[in-house]
Parts: sequence; C-alpha cells; structure tokens
Amino acid sequence: MKVAGIVAEYNPFHLGHDYHIRQTRQLTGATHVAVVMSGNFVQRAEPAIAEKNARAAIAVGCGADLVLELPVAWACATAQTFAFGAVSLLDGLGCVDTLSFGSECGDTAALSRLAKGVSGEPFNAAVRAQLKSGLPLAAIRERCAVSLFGRQTALPLTTPNDTLAVEYLSALGKLGSCIEPFAVKRIGAGHDSERADGTYRSASQIRSMIRNGEAFSAFLPQASAEGLEEEIASGRAPADYGKLETAVLYALRRMPPEEFRALPDISEGIENRIIKAAMQTADLETLCLAAKTKRYSHARIRRIVLSAFLGIRAADSDGAPLYARVLAANEKGMEVLKAAAARGTVPAVVSASQIAKLGGRAAAADALESRTDAIFALCLPNPLSHRPQSGVKFAPVSNIQSTKRVTER
Repeated sequence: MKVAGIVAEYNPFHLGHDYHIRQTRQLTGATHVAVVMSGNFVQRAEPAIAEKNARAAIAVGCGADLVLELPVAWACATAQTFAFGAVSLLDGLGCVDTLSFGSECGDTAALSRLAKGVSGEPFNAAVRAQLKSGLPLAAIRERCAVSLFGRQTALPLTTPNDTLAVEYLSALGKLGSCIEPFAVKRIGAGHDSERADGTYRSASQIRSMIRNGEAFSAFLPQASAEGLEEEIASGRAPADYGKLETAVLYALRRMPPEEFRALPDISEGIENRIIKAAMQTADLETLCLAAKTKRYSHARIRRIVLSAFLGIRAADSDGAPLYARVLAANEKGMEVLKAAAARGTVPAVVSASQIAKLGGRAAAADALESRTDAIFALCLPNPLSHRPQSGVKFAPVSNIQSTKRVTER
C-alpha cells in the first residue's frame, strides 16, 4: 500500500481536481488517496458552495479513497495555520507516504529549498524588522525572500498555489515528517481566475456560474456534476453567505473589544477599525473595505469577521487538530484507516460520541464544529434540508451513481 495525501476544499470538485488525483496516482505510484478537506466554511472566509458531507461523497466518487475533515478553526485560518493543521492530520495517520499538491511551477525541489529558507531564523528576523513598514505580511515575506535568496528562488511566493505549497513544506519540516512532497504542475485557469481556459475553469468561476444559474456541468467530472445537481435540486446548494449578513453585523455590534482581541490574526488595534466599521456600515463588503488598511488585506479582514461571527478564538487553532473526523471512505479508504489505527498518532473518529471520550480541547473543538454546521444550514436555499453530521458515509464507489451508503452510524 502506498498512500498519497492531498489537502483540498473541493468547492466544488472540478476537472482540475480530477487531473490532480489522476496525476498523483500515475506519477507517485499511489494505490490509495487520502484527502484532508475543509468542512462547511472555507479558507476564503465564506460558506462552501455545498455541504461537507456531499462534497466528501463526491470526492470519493471522483477518485479519492478517504476524506477527512479539517476542523473549522484551521480551515478558516491563515495559510500557515491552514497548512499546518491539514498536514498535521495527514502526518498523524502514520501511513501517508506522499503529500501531493497543485503548483504553478511544478518544481518540488525549488519549493523545498524556498520552504527551508523561509523557515529559518534569518528570514523570520528580516520579516520582524519589516513589520512596521505597514505592508501586508505577504508582501513583506516576498520582499525578504528576494533580498535573502534572490528573485528567482523567491518567485513561488508571487503565485497562490506555490505560496500554499511552501507552507505545506514548512509544516512537514516543523513536524519532522517523513512524508515526501510531490508537486503536480497546474493546468488550466489560475486560482480564483475568471478567465475561460477550455474545459478547465477555476473553482471561483464555477461557483459564480452556479449561483447565477448558468450551465456548469461541462467543467466538472460527470460524477461531480450529477452530485452537485442533486444537492441543488434538494435545496442543499448553493450556500449563500448573504443570508447571514445581518446576523454577522449584529454579532459584531454586540461583541465587546476584549472578545475581539481573542480572535485569530488580531494585532495593532485592528479590532477597533472593525468595530467602528461594523457600527457605520450595513453590508459586509463595505465593512471590509472600510476596515482594511495597507497592512491588513481584505481577505484578512474577512477571516477576522467570520471568526468573530462563528466564535473562533485564536487559541482554538493552537498546535494541531486532536482528531481526524472521517467524512467519507470506500474500501481502500477503510484500508488506510486500518493502517492508521495501527500506526497513527491522531485518532480517526466517525461520531461525536467518540470525540466526547477524548474530552478536553477535542470535545471543545467538536462543539465548535457542531455550532458552525448549524449556522451553515441557514445559508442554504432550504435550511431545513440540512443533514446534521451523524457519522461517516462508507461507500464502495467508482462513480457517484454507486455511492449508496452501506453503513451509516
């Protein structure tokens, strides 16, 4: 058995994701693919287009063998925290051989060299010295990398997937992991691109098409298109963050400053700008534009706002996740779980009762997940169609038509 791990959001699962899994199997010799996937809220600080249960089942129907959930405190965090949480789960299984990720450059060795450089103290010291410049952290990191390592070496920090790849590699280093990294060169439209590129479209563009009622099936594998169309027909997609807008503003207006200061990514009094903007604006986009600064990007403000609304504190993502919740698995996925039970350091769980036995921070993390899942339901066309998490969906699948649940606990 050779297991390849992938970190993803599958929001939704499109042809580029299908290509990534196929290339991973072909080029690494992987016999099993284990995915760590964001749940109902994603890193861009908004609800996913469809429920995590459906997205996980679709992923297994499209080539993955096992889908684990990245808890919300890590899923909605900075790139560094997002990557560390996801890679920690894969490493904690104890049986993952390869970490496969999409990359603009496709050069694993070059990305590894850069990751080693940005993890060193000379780089961190250079970044700290630049923090008072008022520039966004991403720009500071790029500037310091160019200064220390040269423009060519630092080039991956200018593209989104390579930047995230560097964080995956840095996480592997911090963990002392034996997992081997493998970069798959991306094809088609770039991350968040609205540019048409044959049948390969970005997830952002496909989400826009879905929300606008446009035909989207040509840009997804058949199994993914059929699964997503079923979710739409059942009133479980697409999720709409706009339905929560007034509730988010209400939550921000009633929060005392001390609670803001406990949120992730808060520093230098940015909470005061957000509080002021929340009091003076009536929609989230205007709020984010009013609160953003040269240093604090729009994306960073969005993550802080969502964290405030969902009740995510900075302490919630300290360290690594303490359990791996299984969302979907086929027979090969069950083989991965069997190997993880024998060699892993992070327990794989399928129910809240299993997490409750872990107690402490694990139980608190699951309680947070349950609350955010309930909030997510309010984003759906039919909130009453929401399916609460009640256990893993085991499915012997090769395509979505065969995802009949054979066990549900």
